[in-house]
Amino acid sequence: MNDIVIITLAGFTTGITTVLFGFGGGFVVVPFVYQLLLRQPNVASQAMHIAVATSTAVMIFNAGWASWQNWRAGKLPTQVLFPLLWFIALGAVLGSWLAGLLGDGVVRTLFILYMVMTIGDCLLRRGFFTGTTTRPLLLRTVSGGGIIIGTVAALLGVGGSVMTVPLLRRHGFTMQESVSAANPLSLPVALCGSVTYAISGWQQIPMNGFLGFISLKSLALLVGAGWLGILFTRRYLPAVPDVWHARIYVLLLCIVLLAMVV
Repeated sequence: MNDIVIITLAGFTTGITTVLFGFGGGFVVVPFVYQLLLRQPNVASQAMHIAVATSTAVMIFNAGWASWQNWRAGKLPTQVLFPLLWFIALGAVLGSWLAGLLGDGVVRTLFILYMVMTIGDCLLRRGFFTGTTTRPLLLRTVSGGGIIIGTVAALLGVGGSVMTVPLLRRHGFTMQESVSAANPLSLPVALCGSVTYAISGWQQIPMNGFLGFISLKSLALLVGAGWLGILFTRRYLPAVPDVWHARIYVLLLCIVLLAMVV
């Protein structure tokens, strides 16, 4: 029962972060699911793979719904989306394939290193907190950056928001614009990753209720609670000033990093 409550709360939190920060699942889901699975002997050795795979599947629903809502409201920056979308999708295929070749401990270590580098980049480089003059993304940034974002996001089950938001922020976009773009940019990662994890984990988990590495029970709870979190955020939470939006974004990254390390 405690596990159900924890997963439900994690899902609700994921819905809130999806709307406010573009985190469609990974940065909240992965640490919580990973810690819960470590206490189950039958799946402890595959805990990180299951956590990443389930997180990736959650992003299909959360990021998809948030993207649809933003599209209806006319808040999607299409001039940014479509150049990046295709290259992120290409990287997502590569990242999903690499994930099947790496051990559980390696994926966890890469997740932690990735978080440290991202937090350091936001804190040490100028432009993330204060914003800059809006400028277009260069072709080499769109192509090379898109492939890297897709690869890392699919490999670690973190969507892509943690890389796309800082990237767009440094090109002069507001936090709201960056977050609105982050959700649809996470969809190719979620789709490619989920299919790959379902296939690569087929009959790898000695328990019922799994589609490859994806935990169907956890997925259902996370998605249901996530939608409630999205509705709650849109209806009751006020808009956050841009500078505080950026500061809270980095604070959340620090909390997730601490959860994974501990």
